[in-house]
Parts: sequence; structure tokens; C-alpha cells
Amino acid sequence: MRIRATVAALTGALALSALAVPAAHAAGTAGPAVTFSNVKVNQGKNIAVSATGKVSVAATYTVTHSASLDPSTFASGPVIYRGTKITAPSALLGGDNPGTCTAASSTVLNCKATVDIRPADGDLLNSDAGTWTVGAVAVDKDYHATWQGDFGHLKVLRGGKLTVDASPELVAKGRTITVTGKLTRADWQTGKYTGYAGQSVQLQFRKKSSTTYTTVKTIKTSSTGSLKTTVKASADGYFRYTFAGSATVAGVSAAGDFVDVR
Repeated sequence: MRIRATVAALTGALALSALAVPAAHAAGTAGPAVTFSNVKVNQGKNIAVSATGKVSVAATYTVTHSASLDPSTFASGPVIYRGTKITAPSALLGGDNPGTCTAASSTVLNCKATVDIRPADGDLLNSDAGTWTVGAVAVDKDYHATWQGDFGHLKVLRGGKLTVDASPELVAKGRTITVTGKLTRADWQTGKYTGYAGQSVQLQFRKKSSTTYTTVKTIKTSSTGSLKTTVKASADGYFRYTFAGSATVAGVSAAGDFVDVR
């Protein structure tokens, strides 16, 4: 579900579930009288999401309420959303479970939670890659919600994969080494990885005795995401390709492939 938020159900004790309740509907009746602050999801860092599986990122936030409002009568959690208003998002995602909160005073709760993303369940379209806004929601036992947004931005990016193969792996000094590879990106709508065309990728080399990679050259991926170039063998070491990322795809580096130069 592309609109998924944390909501409350009261069955003796307050419990939360990830239920599909559109934000605009939940906002129709006043929710708990709380305000949010210091809402941080993934420490504001980009979130790279693979083609399948589940990504859970940590979040922290503060809830302020009146001294007369019992914290056990509502639940809360962070959300991320697309669109200009949290109450009318084009996409909205929250956590599978409510935030766990600790009372800092009679009116302040310090909370932590997760935002959970499952592309295989339809949480994301490929067009959702890019900037999202951070918000939060509090929900009472009657599913009345209080929404608050505009707590900053982060990027949700399509995960990338990058391979490398340096050949031959046993080569005489000065001879030609061919380095091939491929850059692919997650397709959230098919659950597969597809070639990422026309992207600048750096070929890097690390000597066997070093811990630092140095860029040898920059080349572009083919129409299928493939990479191929040649270099002269100079010393034992590791070749890798590295991609800095784009506006919609996370950066990624291949594991180094060792070449033994004789």
C-alpha cells in the first residue's frame, strides 16, 4: 500500500498496526492534542531501497502533551511522505509498530521508532525515487489522528548494484588488462534489477600494499548498463568500479577484483 500510516486500536490496552488509513480521512476528526518536535528519520540520511525485501530505518522524535492527557490513550510514530501536505500526500509510509516512548517530564515524551519500507508490497513506484518529507502522527483509540509535517527532507533512492571483473588475473607487467562490469538499479515495480544506461562510473585501483583506491579513469555505462575498458598492468592490486549515485539511484561500489602482476 502506498499510503500506509501508524494507527491505533484499543482492546483493553493500546496496540498499533500498519493499517491503510489515508491521511486525509484520518484528519477529518481532531486527534490527540499533541505536538511533535525533533523528528528525525535515518538521521536525515538518504535511504537506499533494494528491489525486494524490507528496509527499516531508525527514527527519533519528541511528543509534547498536556499534563491531563494520559499517554496510554494514544499512540504515535514517524512517517515520510510525498506531496506538499501531509494530510493530502501522494505517498505516505510509516512504521509497522508504534513508537516506544519514555517520559522526560509530565508533558514530554522522548520516542524512538522505525519507518518500514517494502517495495514488493507496492509501497513504492519507481517515480517515487527522490525527495520525501518527514512527519509524524498520533492516533487515539477511535482512529482520530493528529498529523504534523515539514520536519525536513531526505531522499528515498533506488538501490544500485555494481560488478567488476579484471582479466587476466595473472598478467605480465605492461600488458593490457580488460576490466568489465555492469551497473544496475532496483526496479521497485518488477522486483528486479535493470541496467542503468549512460551513467558516469569511475574505474579505481588500489595497490596490494595500500588501503586507498585511486581513480584511474571515468567511463560511461552502455545502453544495458555494461562497462568495459582497458588499462596497462603496473602492480599487484585491486580494480573496482564505483558509482557516485544520481538524483534517484544510490551510490555503490563493486568489491575489488585482484590482479597479480608478474
